[in-house]
Amino acid sequence: MNNHEIDYKLYGDDMQFVEVELDPEETVIAEAGGLMMMDDGIRMETIFGDGSSSSGGGGIMGKLLGAGKRVITGESLFMTTFTNEGMEKKHVSFASPYPGKIIPIDLSEQNGKVICQKDAFLAAAKGVSIGVEFQRKLGTGFFGGEGFIMQKLEGDGMAFIHAGGTIHERTLTAGETLRVDTGCLTAMTGDVDYNIEFVGGVKTALFGGEGVFFATLRGPGTVWIQSLPFSRLASRVFAAMPQEGGSKGEGSLAGGLFDNFFGGDRR
Repeated sequence: MNNHEIDYKLYGDDMQFVEVELDPEETVIAEAGGLMMMDDGIRMETIFGDGSSSSGGGGIMGKLLGAGKRVITGESLFMTTFTNEGMEKKHVSFASPYPGKIIPIDLSEQNGKVICQKDAFLAAAKGVSIGVEFQRKLGTGFFGGEGFIMQKLEGDGMAFIHAGGTIHERTLTAGETLRVDTGCLTAMTGDVDYNIEFVGGVKTALFGGEGVFFATLRGPGTVWIQSLPFSRLASRVFAAMPQEGGSKGEGSLAGGLFDNFFGGDRR
């Protein structure tokens, strides 16, 4: 095994967090800002890249290359490691950044590779490589709702990703095809063929309300689908916000009272 063998426990339902149990000298890596709490005796350190041998090798240039890959996916240059320096088991917990589910994935059971949305990664055992996955087909790059580049998790240890709403895991047989809204695709194993298809019909494209492109996933392999992408949630919240000079919609009476009290004419 190249990765640290960590144990874990999930807590909660719609606002989950994962508690990772670390034996002495075991380490877990996580995105900056994902920490919820940790026991005394755990050393926290900020590093370039993901700290794996594949991204951190080759001295300073190797580390810069690993960090640069993360910048391409829109993530921070840095990641954080949490190492148990004590003589007993310690615990560190990581929380989802928005309502949804945390998906534990044992990479050793997924042929050592999982591809996920660029903002889905939460934490992993030390040794897991977090890189970039370039889509081979041009249409995927220009029209995929999640962009030309996705994150690639490689290794034989545990990794944790998060997604919005309810998560549906679907195993595709060889040649089986599943069409998914691009934003709802959370992750897939490396053997799934992924492409973008245009929704046929002018009326469907212009008035369908579901966008003009969707992801086509072809088996064999496993895919994870989220019911509420954060982008969809954010757009609904933004659409419901009062617009300056316009109708305040629901709660307009209360909004008017607050406006008059705090910002209205006080003469």
